[in-house]
Amino acid sequence: MRAPHPHRALRTTTVGAVSATLVAGAALGLAPAAQAAPAAAPRAAGSAASADTDVRFVDIPGDGGTILKANVFTPQGAKAGDGRKYPSIVLPTSWAMPQIEYVAQAQKLADSGYVVVSYNSRGFWQSGGEIETAGPKDIADASKVIDWTLANTPADPEKVGMAGVSYGAGISLLAAGHDKRVKAVAALSGWADLIDSIYSGRTQHAQAAALLGGAGALTGRPSAELQQTLKDFLGSDLDKEDEMIAWGAKRSPVTHLDRINDNGAAIMLGNAWGDTLFPPNQYAEFYERLTGPKRLEFRPGDHATAEATGLLGLPNDTWTSTRRWFDHYLKGADNGIDKEQPVQLKSRSTGGYEGYPDWKSVGPTRKKIDMAGSTTIRTNVDSGANGGIAILSNALDQFLKIPPTASVPLLPRRYTGVWQSERYTSVQRVRGTAKLHTTLSSTKESGTLVAYLYDVGPLGLGKLVSNAPYTFHGKTPGKPFGVDLELFSTAYDVPAGHRLALVVDTVDPLYIEHNPSGAQLTFSSPAADPSYVSVPLREQ
Repeated sequence: MRAPHPHRALRTTTVGAVSATLVAGAALGLAPAAQAAPAAAPRAAGSAASADTDVRFVDIPGDGGTILKANVFTPQGAKAGDGRKYPSIVLPTSWAMPQIEYVAQAQKLADSGYVVVSYNSRGFWQSGGEIETAGPKDIADASKVIDWTLANTPADPEKVGMAGVSYGAGISLLAAGHDKRVKAVAALSGWADLIDSIYSGRTQHAQAAALLGGAGALTGRPSAELQQTLKDFLGSDLDKEDEMIAWGAKRSPVTHLDRINDNGAAIMLGNAWGDTLFPPNQYAEFYERLTGPKRLEFRPGDHATAEATGLLGLPNDTWTSTRRWFDHYLKGADNGIDKEQPVQLKSRSTGGYEGYPDWKSVGPTRKKIDMAGSTTIRTNVDSGANGGIAILSNALDQFLKIPPTASVPLLPRRYTGVWQSERYTSVQRVRGTAKLHTTLSSTKESGTLVAYLYDVGPLGLGKLVSNAPYTFHGKTPGKPFGVDLELFSTAYDVPAGHRLALVVDTVDPLYIEHNPSGAQLTFSSPAADPSYVSVPLREQ
């Protein structure tokens, strides 16, 4: 076992505080639902189902006979055995959500002629088993639910779709690679690469992992494997890094990409720019590698906030696109969704939609902010530049256009590096993925930096455009090495008269940092290999 990190005690305390806060928040939001679920579910079904829909609550045997609690919505009068067949949609629930999560959308889908089966994922609420985190048993469960649906409802075996939010999205994508009966998928606020989601830049996303672990413990039965993996992950046990990466890869749709492409399901991906659990970069990269019918939608918000109003039955763009996707690829409706630009982006600044033929066409023009000279910063102190609070901060940006802010002139230069562009004379429409390239040296063999891109107004107030963490291990103290870091993708308009600023510090509550006490980081810009941040811009 590797010797304890010199700064580990402080880090562990911080993670514990973050975990307690997030678990408390999850408890406030989820505990009432847990208490009410057994009694409330029938009432919800009765009140939600329209005159055109029949609904029933059932037990479905999953993998190994494990009972999965489910509800079934069918068009009124639709019965198995009468010769009529309907397209079907299977909805695995999100992480920690009860089986009534999709009632509002299931009703709408059933009203329009679908058989809809929503089931509580293994290990959560009243379903049996333990939380396997989209492992092989979860994938097998999805196929068992499809088996049950075809045997017990008037579902057409040639027209099976799957959809879900978050955990349900991941399971749906994985199932599309393992079950050829799945013809169409809508994966909303999900992940394609679990490692690149919560361990991007080789940095643990502490709040994301604590939120998932806390909510899982409150609403389900985490498996021993999950508990150990979370313990090793949050405890920064580098001796277990390869093992943790293998665990995550098994649960990542990108690992099964060839099978997903071979099976050919029509796949729609939807996510939020500020998703603090599953950032957009990994979804965009996965989208580019899909070879079948596909669509990519990004909107303002954080994890699952873009879909949330639709789960309450309110008008919602994400769910409207989902229904159109299934109508075309399961019903054969000529609704034009296959002829639209497949990449649809909603700007954080204007709220308008923009269409692109593919992801690489987003932000085709690039401007560089030079990072000239040499800058040394001290570590272990949060300078005041940070990415905010998981779920909350980017939801405020979504609904009120209030992103995390910092006064850039007042950031302590002892602990931050700051590089700024000129003041722009016209609007700069940032679209896509900003990239940092620099030369770094450290006084210690390990370390963490967090890069932030700010929109800075005339008074110096910076509004967060994007950020990303970067961690290194095993470097020779004092020896420079190259760093290339992709910031999280976004769509943001910088007003005329403002400038962009790249800010780098070493502590952010969103992430676990690995800077030993007293470490210093030096950023340089050799003449033969200048440092810069490259910002993608939409064509004017």
